[in-house]
Amino acid sequence: MRRLDGLDRLAAALLGCGLVALATGALPTDRAGDAMTRIVPLLGFLGTVVVLAELTRRAEVFDAAATGVARAARGSYPALFGLCVLFSSVTTIALNLDTTAVLLTPVMLALAGRVGIAPVPLAMTTVWLANTASLLLPVSNLTNLLAADRVSLSPAEMAARMWAPQLATLAVTMLCLWGFFWRRGRRDAATYEPPARFRAADPVLLRLCAVACVGFLVAVLLAELPLWAVSTAAAVAVVAAFAVRDRGALRLSLVPWRLLVLVPGMFLVVETANAHGLHGFLVSAVGDEGGFAGMLRTAGVGAGLSNALNNLPVYVAGESAVPTGHHDQLLALLIGTNVGATVTPWASLATLLWFERCHWHGTPVPLRRFMATGLVLAVGCVVAATGTYALVH
Repeated sequence: MRRLDGLDRLAAALLGCGLVALATGALPTDRAGDAMTRIVPLLGFLGTVVVLAELTRRAEVFDAAATGVARAARGSYPALFGLCVLFSSVTTIALNLDTTAVLLTPVMLALAGRVGIAPVPLAMTTVWLANTASLLLPVSNLTNLLAADRVSLSPAEMAARMWAPQLATLAVTMLCLWGFFWRRGRRDAATYEPPARFRAADPVLLRLCAVACVGFLVAVLLAELPLWAVSTAAAVAVVAAFAVRDRGALRLSLVPWRLLVLVPGMFLVVETANAHGLHGFLVSAVGDEGGFAGMLRTAGVGAGLSNALNNLPVYVAGESAVPTGHHDQLLALLIGTNVGATVTPWASLATLLWFERCHWHGTPVPLRRFMATGLVLAVGCVVAATGTYALVH
């Protein structure tokens, strides 16, 4: 039997604490029921989109895309930087930040070895963009799903609201990535040898999964359907393709059981804390001030508490502290919890998963440097995104 790792124990502990609070009356049953009713569609989306992404990886879609990126740059280190930023950003926007952290990270680290460049710049590109490129669509982040539901925004409407803040955060992230990581790598390797053309083990399976991913993104943007329904349809399509082409890859371990335990546990614990004083503290901290100053304050509270705790429960708790109808302030909270959660390893689940992948690959990232550079990134992204949102809207 597989031994539990740190994240397994954390997920079990959070769910256990939530259930104890419910059993002892510390968490009122009506509040627990409301929380669980709200996250059932979220869990359906999370489970199916991870299965979709994992099978897409097994079909070598990510490997083919990463090799195509390296070949497209034609040995130019700056061009490779720009294309890796684009690749990581699109993956986060279209397939969720956890996909970038869990599935794209090992692909990019392997690519670094094949083309002979330092792995840390590629690793930092995936983890930072997993967080800072997650503003645009509801599918990009679990917090986005909650925010879109709260303010009744369709995917297209959310993109219309968040495109400018998203571009601002990408610009800041690129500056920080180049200044802190990629520039040093360029001194060591101004050029690199492009890899050979990628040859998939099963080209038919690769194409089927790529089409399913593109269809998923198009349906998210254009179809008036629940996101869990769209992700389920795409996951069923790739499962059917594997059932025909590679049945042995279909295992229960594809389902992200750890995440499906962790998220309800977080919600139950946060609802318990809300019932015992957290809500009052957040109401005071967030305030009801309008305009840019109020938005920046709310985003700052969200970013600060996310790095102290974790961005998902902080967003959930902060959401109830934002006055009803203050949609701009709520989206400022979303900005803070998304793009500001880059300082501590536990600030977002994606970062925790990314550290796990880097450790498995044997690519150490010094914690002090990670936190110091992440602080600069967080401050820059929160200010730039909030200011851009206020300017545009």
